[in-house]
Amino acid sequence: MSVDVPRRIILLRHAKADWPQVSDHDRPLAERGRKDAPVAGRWLAGAGVHPELTLCSTAVRARETWKLCAAELPERPRTVYDERLYEASLGELIAVINETDDQVTDLMLVGHNPSIHALADALAGESEGDTRPRMNRGGFPTAALAVLSLNGDWKSAEHGAARLVAYWTPHD
Repeated sequence: MSVDVPRRIILLRHAKADWPQVSDHDRPLAERGRKDAPVAGRWLAGAGVHPELTLCSTAVRARETWKLCAAELPERPRTVYDERLYEASLGELIAVINETDDQVTDLMLVGHNPSIHALADALAGESEGDTRPRMNRGGFPTAALAVLSLNGDWKSAEHGAARLVAYWTPHD
């Protein structure tokens, strides 16, 4: 595949989690999260955003979010649960993107704040319309999505290399 093919990076923050007496990694979704995650999936399907590969944090709330979101897509993408996405730094997330096989054109990451928001903000050298101010004003709430366009191969994903083309939250 040519490196000239535009690629998309889809970022999804896990949906609202509950706070039971379990480790942070094992926190499940709250009732609101179980309602918002499928809505995020319906938005992706309606917007024609269909990831080929999804890398998802191993945290329970991220896995549950992805399962509910993916059920709304016309076709479930290949999914890899990657422990590096849990408590990942901005640099670690960029490294994960850089490792992606260039045969993939649409890559989704399901993770956590503050790193998912930081990644969207760092990659976005440009943005369409009011997407970036809305994203930064809202602080990337649970179940929010950002879609970025990247020209070049995955190794070219770095600060300012992408364009923020869509930003969505379940409670806009």
